[in-house]
Amino acid sequence: MLERSWKSAQASPLLQGESQKVFLRMLSHPLLQVKVKTYHCCLEIIKECLGVHNVSQPVSSLCNGIHFLLHPKVLYEICAFGMQEPKNEVNAAAKAILTYLLQGRLMMTALTWNKFIEALCPVIPVLQGYADTEDPLGNCVLLLSKASSEAGEGILPCTTRLKSILRLLLVRKPSVRALALKLLACYLTREEGAGTKRPSIDARVLSRVTNLFIVKKPIELKLDDRKELIIKLETVEKVYEIFISDDIDLVLRKSAAEQLAVIMQDIKMHAVVKKLCLIDKIIEYLNECVGQDGEVIECLIQPSLTLLRKVLCADPVLRVSLSQQSSLLTLLLRVSLIFHEDCTVVTEVGALFCLLLFDEVSRMDMWSDSPSSKPSSPSIFSLPVSVFRRYHLPVHALGHHAVSPYSMVLPLSADCLALKPVSDMLRMAWNLSWYHGSDNLLKQMNSETKIHEFLDTLKLSTEDTLTLRMTHTASGLKDCLHSIVQAAAHREARAAVTRMSFYLLNDRLSFKDGTGPCGITLKSLSWHTTLNRFLQVLPACTEDEKLLIDIIHFLNKLLKEQRKSVSTELLNWLLELLLRHSPNPLFDLLVLTESQSREEADTIRTAVRQQLQKELMALFNTLLLSFGEVADRKCLELFYVFQTQLALKLLQCLRVTDAPHFYGLPSLERTLRGMAHLTAFPGWSSHSPLTKPLEICVKYLSGLLEVITSFYVERGGNAMSFMGKGVTKSTVLCLLHLSHEMMVQAQSSEWMSLWFLPLGSQGEEHAHTQQGLAWLIPLWVDRDPEVRFTSLGLGSALTTLEAGCVALASSCQNISGGLWGTVVNILLDQSECSMVRREAAFILQNLLVIPMPSVIIKDYTWQGPCVHDEDSGLSLTGKPALQALLYHCHFYEHLSQMVKHCYLGRYTFDLNCSAFHGTSEGNDLNGLDDSFKFWRAPSRTSNQDQDPSSLSTSETTVAASLGSAEFQPLVLCAAPLPEASHDQFVAQVAGQHETASPRPPQDSSLSAPLPRQCVFVTPPLLSAVCSLLDSLLATTPGDTADALRQARLMELLCGIADAALLETRVRELQALLPASPPLEHTQAQVSFLLEYLSSLSRLLQSCLLVDPDLLVQDELLKSLITNVIRVLTIYIKDVLDAELISAFYQTWTHLFNLLATLLRKAGPASLPFITMGLARHWAAVIDTFCTCVGLSATCPPLCTASLQFLSILLTEEAKRHLQDKDKTSLCHSPTLASLLDKTQENQASVERLNEVILQCYEGKSPKDTLRRVAANALLSLLAVSRRAQKLALRASLVDGCIEQMKHIHAQLNLDCLRPGKAALKRKDDGFIKELSIAMQLLRNCLYQNEECKEAALEAHLVPVLHSLWPWLLMDDSLMQVALQLLCVYTANFPSGCSSLCWSSYGQHPAQAAHRGAAGSSLMLCILKLASQVPLENAAVQQMVFMFLSNLALSHDCKGVIQKNNFLQNFLSLTLPKGGNKHLSNLTVLWLKLLLNISFGEDGQQMILRLDGCLDLLTEMSRYKHKSSPYAPLLIFHNICFSPANKPKILANEKIISVLAACLESENQNAQRIGAAALWALIHNYQKAKTTLKNPSIKRRVDEAYSIAKKTFSDSEETPLNTYYLKCLENLVQQLNSS
Repeated sequence: MLERSWKSAQASPLLQGESQKVFLRMLSHPLLQVKVKTYHCCLEIIKECLGVHNVSQPVSSLCNGIHFLLHPKVLYEICAFGMQEPKNEVNAAAKAILTYLLQGRLMMTALTWNKFIEALCPVIPVLQGYADTEDPLGNCVLLLSKASSEAGEGILPCTTRLKSILRLLLVRKPSVRALALKLLACYLTREEGAGTKRPSIDARVLSRVTNLFIVKKPIELKLDDRKELIIKLETVEKVYEIFISDDIDLVLRKSAAEQLAVIMQDIKMHAVVKKLCLIDKIIEYLNECVGQDGEVIECLIQPSLTLLRKVLCADPVLRVSLSQQSSLLTLLLRVSLIFHEDCTVVTEVGALFCLLLFDEVSRMDMWSDSPSSKPSSPSIFSLPVSVFRRYHLPVHALGHHAVSPYSMVLPLSADCLALKPVSDMLRMAWNLSWYHGSDNLLKQMNSETKIHEFLDTLKLSTEDTLTLRMTHTASGLKDCLHSIVQAAAHREARAAVTRMSFYLLNDRLSFKDGTGPCGITLKSLSWHTTLNRFLQVLPACTEDEKLLIDIIHFLNKLLKEQRKSVSTELLNWLLELLLRHSPNPLFDLLVLTESQSREEADTIRTAVRQQLQKELMALFNTLLLSFGEVADRKCLELFYVFQTQLALKLLQCLRVTDAPHFYGLPSLERTLRGMAHLTAFPGWSSHSPLTKPLEICVKYLSGLLEVITSFYVERGGNAMSFMGKGVTKSTVLCLLHLSHEMMVQAQSSEWMSLWFLPLGSQGEEHAHTQQGLAWLIPLWVDRDPEVRFTSLGLGSALTTLEAGCVALASSCQNISGGLWGTVVNILLDQSECSMVRREAAFILQNLLVIPMPSVIIKDYTWQGPCVHDEDSGLSLTGKPALQALLYHCHFYEHLSQMVKHCYLGRYTFDLNCSAFHGTSEGNDLNGLDDSFKFWRAPSRTSNQDQDPSSLSTSETTVAASLGSAEFQPLVLCAAPLPEASHDQFVAQVAGQHETASPRPPQDSSLSAPLPRQCVFVTPPLLSAVCSLLDSLLATTPGDTADALRQARLMELLCGIADAALLETRVRELQALLPASPPLEHTQAQVSFLLEYLSSLSRLLQSCLLVDPDLLVQDELLKSLITNVIRVLTIYIKDVLDAELISAFYQTWTHLFNLLATLLRKAGPASLPFITMGLARHWAAVIDTFCTCVGLSATCPPLCTASLQFLSILLTEEAKRHLQDKDKTSLCHSPTLASLLDKTQENQASVERLNEVILQCYEGKSPKDTLRRVAANALLSLLAVSRRAQKLALRASLVDGCIEQMKHIHAQLNLDCLRPGKAALKRKDDGFIKELSIAMQLLRNCLYQNEECKEAALEAHLVPVLHSLWPWLLMDDSLMQVALQLLCVYTANFPSGCSSLCWSSYGQHPAQAAHRGAAGSSLMLCILKLASQVPLENAAVQQMVFMFLSNLALSHDCKGVIQKNNFLQNFLSLTLPKGGNKHLSNLTVLWLKLLLNISFGEDGQQMILRLDGCLDLLTEMSRYKHKSSPYAPLLIFHNICFSPANKPKILANEKIISVLAACLESENQNAQRIGAAALWALIHNYQKAKTTLKNPSIKRRVDEAYSIAKKTFSDSEETPLNTYYLKCLENLVQQLNSS
């Protein structure tokens, strides 16, 4: 039927399609008999149609019979599945079918053959897997790839044939690959332009590449399809621009290409680069590479191929397009031949060949029986399984079609359904579906009415019902609780509790990151009541105790599972249970009574009781750790009380461990571990109603010191015994916590003496001599690094007090080198772990805080280090001894080595590696024995940040959370991750120290430590080193600065600061990729890097204060500032950890302070680098500023630091602008002002910055210091940014300031009326400061901004100032600010000048009347103030005259000045007497005022009307003054230009002689003024010609003219010189004319 339907040309397409589906299903039928019969029938039909016996018959009539086989789907089924069939009957028939078809060209018509080839082309990738030189079918397949004539024509189209040849390079048989190379050689030699391409094709080249694409490490074809973009598209575009730029070094372009390759792992990024024509650019580079000069660009090839692979892998359309380009295929082959020795490039080319050569069979939809309406994901590239079997592919990809897409699944037979497992599953599935889930099914089972709705065979059996009840969490838990209530024996109750624990275990295994169904169900069940009765009574027998153990174990597990989201109800229930009054069994069971002690002869009873105590302690520890995220007030109050009650109980446990129970080490260690958990919480001792906190601390101290002396000191430390190692570790940790608690609870430092121990005999005569902290020193050299670290931390805690420093120093007197030498030696010990060395650095820092003398002073408490030279007998104390000690130890050289060998990467540990050679310590790193799990990364909000002079040990903070990042940089074997380069970490071997190194007691030398493995120098250690150097700079600034310079430590320390690494880690935290390292490790690394940056910034600030030259080096400043700005612009909004965000804010605060200090102390050197760095990251910088200023409520220090830096930067820029105003610089670096005003890209962000600063200023109370800081920043911003002024005007800042001034005026008036209130007597009066700030803001807002001045005019600025005038008269600083405001307001603003002349009616306080209340206008007040000669404040006097100089340009104001006879005061000025040739400052101010008045004719008339004014000006012109030295001449010059004034000037011979004398002056400015004035005088005034023809004057004019013509050559022509020549030339002409 199928043959007939396809044979006829008129057959229906629908019939053909449906019959083909049937045929394909028969070819893939699961029954072997059907499949064999189908293949044999097909073979017979082919033999019948194409057999040799048909030679005499017409070909066309026979060929039509095989058309049903000539379809891609049919051929695909035969090639991919028929030939792979394990049964010989099928695969032999399939091979025979294909052989007949491939060999039957002569028996087919051209139409049939073409139809066959067209159907075969999509299937060739599968068929070529059978190519073989020794097999008939394989030979037929090989013939498809060969050309049949010299012209190169073949069976297949040209491109298809080339692809088939390349595909043969990937088959498994070497003989086929060798044949493929021969075919390719012919193809490549005939290629167009083959002579100009590399490599030249010869036998030698081809012989070595037979196995070219048979690689050992295939590439994984896998991309990511993230929901959100991790990297900004703008960043991708910038990296792409670097990659394609011909002007950039190839190394940078290669790096950019590698970065792009990493970015392209995300499919969402592909659209960006494809839009930028990435594919075309890569093909261009490949063509350039195979050219004759292609060696230059070879470094770009590997990342380019990676980029091309990732883009092709996700874009099937692009794959189809490129696979048809034969030039690209040969190009890739040539590249692989060039790089045949580079396996990376060859593998990339092989992967590209897989994508391009097998694209036809990679799309499953093409071969499916019923194609899906939804296209497959573009990120998935998969191949048929048959391709993987027949080829040696250089890629790992997904596989499809392991079975035929047309195969069917036969229905199960009745025999299968009768099997019990099948029937059980069917029955359960039937019931679950019938009742719509397990919940409804359980309800039906529990209901009393039973409805028979289906056959009995489908009803659930008893086993089914039990299974369903057990596997359904809610039902199972209810059954457990019911069993506990109904239990008749302990065994039943324990079994039910154990089942409940298993439900929790199931939650933990199934829901690792969230609460499972058990936890959710327990929150809704009243299980508390069920378990309550077992927890409220003491157990009466061993069975009771066992049941209680199970219950407590269940509660402990429940708390652990719910730690991230613990129920407040659960915590309240537990705490109320634990804090109930007697009896309180859970607390009472912690301490053994006397009767219980006597019962311990019973071994079983003892073991049960010990297990009960162990579970109780574990429950209490878990309960303590569950309060990290609790915010409920009631719950917290109960928790605080619980802490102190538990502390008292644990103290009882410690006290009852006397002989013989003292040596019950597990019990003692468990108690101490519980104490370590408890004491880690601040304030744990302060919530007892009966006992004072310090009393509890003292009792703890007594018990812990007793344990230390018994288990450690008296036994020679654990170097002599392995007993009590965990006891020692937990005890020292408790002592460290206790020291912090006692510092808080004690009112004075007298508690320090409680830490002293008498060692040895207890007699009084020995106690006095041996009392001290000597017991602490052996712990510093313990074999356990955790004990060493914790004991040194205890030492650094005790040395935060001066008494602790003195006591510790006196306790080390018997050690060679003393305390100072011991601690320095530990710090410099290269074989010691970083955390131990870090604590030693903290102790040194604490010792340096106490002032030490430079010479020996009797009866001085703290002498500092003491050094004695036995050879010379010389002794040094204090600072000289410190310098000698550091010199002897090569301190700074050691620090330099530490910095060079710092490791910045993450840490991975081999947990099986022993800590020491030959010693195996099997600590449970997941248990509580590892006390470092109590230790958190150093506090990122340490007290150092609040007070730089405070002691450093506050950085050593103990955390209660075990869930925080675990940091174990001990002597465990560590392997750096690939991200750290080799030069970041160089392992150091333990070296010998100086012979003078201090030694501890028992002759255990610190100078020759036990052979330990070298460990990392970590960023936290360098942070402590930076803090130590900071303290050294404060103690001995000069010597330390010289040492830092000599060792080049600042360059090394700044080189560690790596912003790029920090950015990478933050992106990892934001991305949360499955393959990334654990979140806690990355958070810890970021935390350590931020801590280092904070410490380094504090050190750098101290260096700038002591010796700025340490940092003022161009390269150092450039790299440092670049890193600082990159850290400040890190995007952290997607970081979820609150503590890490706080650490970023803390670091940003320090970095802003550092930049501000740089600008203050090294402004000229640092300003260009800072502005360039800000410009490079401008958009991110603006976002950071907005973020920081917006944190004014939650993080005031950061807001303050950022605003201060902004203010200082703008101020320094303004200073530089004024200094460089007259200079012409070829290199114009961007300024912040230009970035604020001229950049349009980030206009919205700039506006937001202005808004947040305004909100910070307006939202704070006047007494808040942050308001002043915001005001200073706003002042600087308004002074330089026109955009800021515009935004401030829009935000009504002008109106707001004026309204505030009105409010202050009203408040001052009210205060003035209050009896006993002396207004303005205190300089720190809040109103006065606010008034000053408001006027300054107005001043800067109005500066050169006419719109703002118009707004001020409309808001009645002048009347407000007029009303405030009496108050301004009482404070010179206020008056100065007000006059500055008026100067800015009236500059180039005539309306503003005129407004001062208006009348205003303000209410003034009565007290001010006798001081001279203002008249009817502010102008008169100003004139009256200027008339008071001389004013006490020169600055106010200068501002008054500057203001009047502005007003002198206004016609209205000049009228007021004239009516007021103010200018008469000028005539009362006195000239210098005696040898003084300089005019007074007041005279100079008057001259400037008169000069401005002389610019208008009305003003000139005012001057001329003053009797004697011209003569006085003539006299003044003979005196010197630096400011405006030619003001009198300029006044004359201006007057000469008015025709009405010329007679008066001409009548004054003194003025004429002064102007004529100017022509002979040595100063060119005087010459020009004189010439211009004379020319103006003689112009159109005949009488002046007669007067000026005086021989003396004419001679001067002629001489000046001839000198000027000789002096000013063409090269020196300037506008002023040209004007001067013109004036003289006109004068000569006028004087020579008749």
